[in-house]
Amino acid sequence: VTRTLERIEALFRSIGFEVADGPEIEADFQNFTALNTPEDHPARSMHDTFYLPNDERQDGEAQKKLLRTHTSTVQIRHMLANKPPCKIICMGRVYRSDWDMTHTPVFHQMEGLVIDKATHMGHLKGCLMDFVRAYFEIDDLPVRFRPSFFPFTEPSAEMDIGCSRKDGGLKIGAGDSWLEILGCG
Repeated sequence: VTRTLERIEALFRSIGFEVADGPEIEADFQNFTALNTPEDHPARSMHDTFYLPNDERQDGEAQKKLLRTHTSTVQIRHMLANKPPCKIICMGRVYRSDWDMTHTPVFHQMEGLVIDKATHMGHLKGCLMDFVRAYFEIDDLPVRFRPSFFPFTEPSAEMDIGCSRKDGGLKIGAGDSWLEILGCG
């Protein structure tokens, strides 16, 4: 995991991104409220989020604490502390009270954020295509974007890369199949 994160960081730094970091124990505000997550949203429930004992603020109010459920908390902190333009990536462990054969309660997530007056969806697509081709070291890696919905981005898309699936194996590159690898917007 460490080598993968270091490689991702190096590739994004090479195209001008800075790395932003933030705490894994987070306030409800950064994790949910600042992202316009409604109070009754299922993600805020005890069966989806690991809550910790509240912190008492100086004004006597209780501040909800939790283990962050995504690295968007780092983006919130960065935007509150810095003025645009910005070009950052945020990577780290996130926690969700969700586990089965395909999910673990702790996993690593990486997000990027670009804010400036000139950036548009074409820049996003080009950046991600360059990244996956460099990461997988396949210059002509087939890539496609499918429209999708994410509550924090508009427009949103899913990104797939070409692959072949034979004899229970998976080979990245040309083939007759697609592998969904990320969401973006």
